[in-house]
Amino acid sequence: MSIAITSHVIDISPAIRERIESRFDKLNRRQIVLINPHVVIQKEGLNYLVEAKAGVPNDTLFAQAEHEDLFAAINELGQKLERQLNRYADKPLAQRANAAQPVTEEDE
Repeated sequence: MSIAITSHVIDISPAIRERIESRFDKLNRRQIVLINPHVVIQKEGLNYLVEAKAGVPNDTLFAQAEHEDLFAAINELGQKLERQLNRYADKPLAQRANAAQPVTEEDE
């Protein structure tokens, strides 16, 4: 998978690229195709702001994390994206569960 990583403030070292790619590899365990993932790294004051955007079929995932340590911000970002991807993957199951409930006269 090709991940676009952008930063105007810091140089993207191989260690930073490897950490980001390892977090996105964990997202691939769900067997959902990520379309054009893009990560932006910014520095605001003493904190690093990391934003990620990735397309999934019929939807888009977006998350951002802020922390003093860049690697901690990347981990937090990965956790947020993982929660969104889990919610996206389980959404059809939840819709089918609600559709299976019988309609009573009181509900109408």
